[in-house]
Amino acid sequence: MFSQPAGTAASFVAHHRPSDNTWQSLEDHLLGVGEIAAQLAGKLGLQEMGELLGLLHDLGKYSRAFQAYLKSAIGALNQDEDEDWVDAKNLKGKVDHSTAGAQFAWQVLGKTGALETAQALALCIASHHSGLIDCISARADAFGTNLFARRMEKAQQRTHLDEVQRLADPELLQRCRGLLADGRVAAKFQALLTQIGRSNQAQGSPVTVQQQWGLLVRFLFSCLIDADRIDTADFEKRRQRSFRPGGRYTDWTVLVERLERHLAQLPPTRPIDHLRQDISWHCHQAAARPHGIYTLTVPTGGGKTLASLRFALHHARERGLDRIIYVIPFTSIIDQNARVVREVLEPADAPQDQGRIVLEHHGSLTPEQQTWREKVLCENWDAPVVYTTMVQLLEALFGAGTRGARRMHQLVRAVLVFDEVQTLPVQCVHLFNNAINFLATQCNTTALLCTATQPLLDSVNPALGAIRLATAPELIPDVGHLFKALKRVAVNDQRRAGGWSGQEVADLAMAETQASGSCLVIVNTKASARRIFELCAAAVDPDTAFHLSTDMCPAHRKARLAELLARLRAGQPTLCVSTQLIEAGVDVDFGSVIRFMAGLDSIAQAAGRCNRNGLRTIGRVHVVNPQAENLDKLPDILQGRNAALRVLDEFQQNPERFSDDLLSPAAMHAYYRYYFFDRAADMSYAVVAGDVAQNDTLLNLLSLNAGSVNEYKRQHASAPPLFFRQAFMTAAKAFRAIDSATQAVIVPFGADGKQLIADLCAAYDVELEIELLRRAQQYSVNVFPHVLKKLMAAQALHEVKPDTRILCLNERYYSDLFGLATEPVSPMEVLYA
Repeated sequence: MFSQPAGTAASFVAHHRPSDNTWQSLEDHLLGVGEIAAQLAGKLGLQEMGELLGLLHDLGKYSRAFQAYLKSAIGALNQDEDEDWVDAKNLKGKVDHSTAGAQFAWQVLGKTGALETAQALALCIASHHSGLIDCISARADAFGTNLFARRMEKAQQRTHLDEVQRLADPELLQRCRGLLADGRVAAKFQALLTQIGRSNQAQGSPVTVQQQWGLLVRFLFSCLIDADRIDTADFEKRRQRSFRPGGRYTDWTVLVERLERHLAQLPPTRPIDHLRQDISWHCHQAAARPHGIYTLTVPTGGGKTLASLRFALHHARERGLDRIIYVIPFTSIIDQNARVVREVLEPADAPQDQGRIVLEHHGSLTPEQQTWREKVLCENWDAPVVYTTMVQLLEALFGAGTRGARRMHQLVRAVLVFDEVQTLPVQCVHLFNNAINFLATQCNTTALLCTATQPLLDSVNPALGAIRLATAPELIPDVGHLFKALKRVAVNDQRRAGGWSGQEVADLAMAETQASGSCLVIVNTKASARRIFELCAAAVDPDTAFHLSTDMCPAHRKARLAELLARLRAGQPTLCVSTQLIEAGVDVDFGSVIRFMAGLDSIAQAAGRCNRNGLRTIGRVHVVNPQAENLDKLPDILQGRNAALRVLDEFQQNPERFSDDLLSPAAMHAYYRYYFFDRAADMSYAVVAGDVAQNDTLLNLLSLNAGSVNEYKRQHASAPPLFFRQAFMTAAKAFRAIDSATQAVIVPFGADGKQLIADLCAAYDVELEIELLRRAQQYSVNVFPHVLKKLMAAQALHEVKPDTRILCLNERYYSDLFGLATEPVSPMEVLYA
């Protein structure tokens, strides 16, 4: 702890705790954040840069102006008695405290010539409230402007740099100057930059190098943001520190032993069980391989959940890694897989680990623009095994603001298991590939790409970013043989001229239910699911028909799936109509499946829900083309359907080319070749003028930023004097990952959902709120802006507390049958349920 000279720094504060009217001193906060950030950045050997970020990030709070604002805001200064009092409400966001530390680092370190390190530090410090700022702006209103230089040249009367240097603790500043003068600090960072350049020499390009340099800056930014939030949370709620694992987890050996014990208790009783055991054994053997990017190509029903966990646990122990992160396309699979893994890794005979091993993170209930309280509540993936969505992973890597970026450093020294990796949005392909390459080559992270339908991520344009698979990347030695051995269905191409009407599809579903005992209908839109379900439900026993869609919260879907599975296991007639949420990884086994025409990968995943456990000689999968279906707002499904149509037509002409199997690796390879060829121009994530100054791509904005740099050259007749030139903030604001534009809304499903909302509304304890918000993910639905607008207009939403922006739904707008609705639930829906 640094000393506090009397009359100077002793009176400077960072935060206020209302519960006992206590202030956190500014020195304590800076030192605390510096310590945590150093630990986090140490994952890449950059602990000194992490410490500097923590010590300097709030240096501007030493100004009299900020102290007056902070103390006036909570009433510590009185308008009538204190000369320093200011109208804090009108000054919110206008008293700059983030630029002074950035200017300090830029000026002190810049004099040594270490401009790359100086710029990285200054960028992170200046951005710690807004999200990483543009270096050279790509915005229409500032196109080509050197925004970084503008920030570094901001006037003294606004940043108070001279003042804060006079008032700050001298030992703290001395420590900062000492670190900045230590040539080894810049040398470590420069070595990483050089290493990134070298690793991209063979297959990469300036684009891939520059994007990965930007990711290195985002890693440092992530360390600062998480450290800042943790230190603030620990001050606001002192007991919370004892509940936070902080990377102190149950040893991998203990978790490995729990899994191996569980696997030993699963004797094979069916032929398919022997195949699953063989797949699991190969995953165990592969765990000894060095870190890198691997593939696990296994047909649906091959037991990927536990097989991939076996690889991940053994590999994490072998390599001494920090955590395992499962990245899942749909929340429905998180529900199922996390439950299976929790039962294995948090057994009843280990009560000390209940709720401490497996973390489910479905989405963010707190808004992107967060208050301090919301920042404290935000999930930061501090657990040994994390289940999250592809949306959340992409937000951590590329999203706006600080909420997602906070988690990015947790991807370092980890095993990333991508379940159903083929669901990666095509516009994110190059961004994703470069990010995973960065994590694998620079961050001692291993990625495992799991699917039955392996996309050709390594075959796209390497100059823009192709996945660099490890040598001999596949964990299964003979994928072709495995697919033949696990063939359990026959795919019937039932396309007809003019297409199928809704009634005809319903009739086929009811006939298949009668013939096979159970039938699953998978459609492309929620409207189609509802229409066909209503047709079926009107004609069959109400207990027989089920409906599933993403308008239902996870707890709701779990409940319906549990009822559905119970009927399937009991051999009772079961008919389910669902959107595609059920087709990737959900462990259900139907006698037959009907799939609306879509991409061949979707058809293969749908087929994985048919005869999944090999209980029948062969299962029937019908591919049908609906009469009327609007896919204009679903371009991925539309383009996938078009590529699949080519393969289906070619299969009709020459089935031997595809080993007489529409779901064979050869058929899937042809499908992805067509799909990726047709969509090569989409893979860099195009953005149109409006979001940016001119038509561009996020890949360019996050790498060369060529358009903005050329505009700067035009204006100044020289190149910008910066190492990092990316338009970080413009790109992040233009980025939308799948449904990341949605707002999570907590819904009153069942007695538990209603009680949860009541508890949230009443909770004033931060620890309790954190626990309730984690539980609330099971009772939330992601709502698109146009639906949110309708619900707002109908006054169907309310905040759990004033100004929290965490939204709850009126129970009149939640159907037990269909989930969230934009109109009050009708009596007819109640009768159906």
